[in-house]
Amino acid sequence: MPRPALFFFNEQDSDSLAATFSPVVITQLSLLKAGVSMGLRDLSSARAEVVRQLNGANIPVTAWLLLSRDEGYFATHTNVEAVERAYARLLEWARHHQLRIAGLGLDFEPDLRELDELMSRPGLTLARWLLRRGRGPLVEQARAAYQRLVERARGDGLRVETYQFPVIIDDRRAASDFWQRTMGALALEADREVAMVYTSLLGAAGPGLLEHWAPHCRAIAVGSTGGGIDPFPKLSWAELERDLVVAARHAREVFIFSLEGCVEQGLLERLASVEWERTVIRGPPSHRMLAGGAARVIGALARWF
Repeated sequence: MPRPALFFFNEQDSDSLAATFSPVVITQLSLLKAGVSMGLRDLSSARAEVVRQLNGANIPVTAWLLLSRDEGYFATHTNVEAVERAYARLLEWARHHQLRIAGLGLDFEPDLRELDELMSRPGLTLARWLLRRGRGPLVEQARAAYQRLVERARGDGLRVETYQFPVIIDDRRAASDFWQRTMGALALEADREVAMVYTSLLGAAGPGLLEHWAPHCRAIAVGSTGGGIDPFPKLSWAELERDLVVAARHAREVFIFSLEGCVEQGLLERLASVEWERTVIRGPPSHRMLAGGAARVIGALARWF
């Protein structure tokens, strides 16, 4: 089995970038022939300098659009105008600093303020999300608006990729929009759809759910190794390698969240030695049963609602 194309998410403020993108790390990325999807938490001169160094090493950079917390942070069903403004600022910043940007990344998740509520009041927040039956027209309006943005970016010479929760797969298979109404996903025609299957967020069911969704994905993101905004435990090297091998059996392109987590844990240099052909030791039967049950419930909700 050939090694998949590798990409890394990076989600840092500018003042942290230099420590992550050291000359050693840039050399390692170059040897891995890896790309970087950089979360644009700001558009500073310091960030431009890091992108310029990546350009010089022929490492492709995707501009992962992120908004302010007050605007929702991620791309949602209700903030497309803010995303469009962020895209215009990105183009101006790239032109001003003479940067090569290979692609545009749109990350469809709930508003960050809603995710904060989920952490503090999970039961109430989930119940409210599951009752979003009247959001169908809103989803359709958002899909049309974002599809226009996709075509605009393509016209500007950018490859467009979307970052989606894997439940988008269940919606598509059931010809449903349940999980899009509920979880903020959005089915678009883009150049690459990346399913974010982070086993660190999925507990004991995580490895089994990765095996469940992977056959339906062309590109998969695994993680988390650290960084970003979630407070959950991070993957060890053994867990990351397991997820990489499972993902690579089905996906031609594999993303890792995050580069800064890999650098901090000393995992980046170990990626060159991944045994892509190795057999994955599956979890205990109880964990596989849990994953199977979760997969059936997720699929059933998409079909029924």
